[in-house]
Amino acid sequence: MFLKMQKKSSMEQEIFEQADILNNLLGMYLDGENIRLEVPEDIKKIVIVASGSSYHCARFAADLFGNLAGMEARAIYSSEFLLKSAVPHDNDILYVFITQSGETSDTNSALKKAKELGMRTLCITNRKDSTIWQAADFKIDCCAGEEKSIAATKSLTTQMLCCTLLVLKYTQLKGTDISGYLNQLKTLAASVENTYSLHSDIKKIAKSLAKFKNIVITADGISYAIAKEASLKIKETSYINVYSNILGEFMHGHVAILNNKPALIHISVDELSYTAIKNLNKIEEDYHPPLLLIGCTNEKIKPKFKIDISCESKIVKSFCIVVIVQLLALETAQNLGRNVDKPHGLHKVVK
Repeated sequence: MFLKMQKKSSMEQEIFEQADILNNLLGMYLDGENIRLEVPEDIKKIVIVASGSSYHCARFAADLFGNLAGMEARAIYSSEFLLKSAVPHDNDILYVFITQSGETSDTNSALKKAKELGMRTLCITNRKDSTIWQAADFKIDCCAGEEKSIAATKSLTTQMLCCTLLVLKYTQLKGTDISGYLNQLKTLAASVENTYSLHSDIKKIAKSLAKFKNIVITADGISYAIAKEASLKIKETSYINVYSNILGEFMHGHVAILNNKPALIHISVDELSYTAIKNLNKIEEDYHPPLLLIGCTNEKIKPKFKIDISCESKIVKSFCIVVIVQLLALETAQNLGRNVDKPHGLHKVVK
């Protein structure tokens, strides 16, 4: 008698499509060391506007612009941008709008506001025939394909890759050699494939995580964008109350919420700093939460769970950690019997 195989959710299928999709996207936009993106060249500052997971991509991209291209960049929520009476509008600014569907109403309204100020605009979207595609001056197609699950997975990582290529384009325009970064990106698909092998370990951790009603996620630097995405993914699929914060800021009063006995996740693309180690050990000493370290571990910290990633490229490692938190959200939700493709009360604008 054969056991009936459980049908995989669209979310799981789309998570496991990402290695191939990212590889295809690189093939589309890379020609040797030439990045095939049309952009205005006289730009000194970047403002990135987005909502939801796309905003977390914007945070990631803003840090990359500063770290790699040495350009001033900021990320802002679309709804917040619309409420501001004064926004940056110098001639050397490029406004970047990120939206999976191209039909996100507040993001489209934000683009309209920027154009009314005479700003040049660029959109990153998964829909070439969308409203934002038609309205933007410059355009980048994510080419993620149809995404059926409400939770953004492959649309997010393709947005991240488009942003990374955009950052490298401007880095190159400033006269910096980007060949090393491009060589790193060529390992992206293989690294994501290797990350899939952690699925069985992630399932075991998710089984424990699903027992908690509250989860705290901390991070520092560029990892904070991933922490925010992890928080959203677990919330929208599992309905668990998840709170994310920069670790250093978390120690200023926010740490008191650990009295409610939540699980604690710390995400780090970089090696853990002396301050991070000190803060995490202080938390352990005072509150004793079950701790999961994702990305980098350290012998000076004794977590209950850990998922260590060995990867020379911090950029590539960021993608791998995003895949890990996607799988963690998927398995946590499935342990709770949630419908990961259609969370209650949530609706995708377009597929």
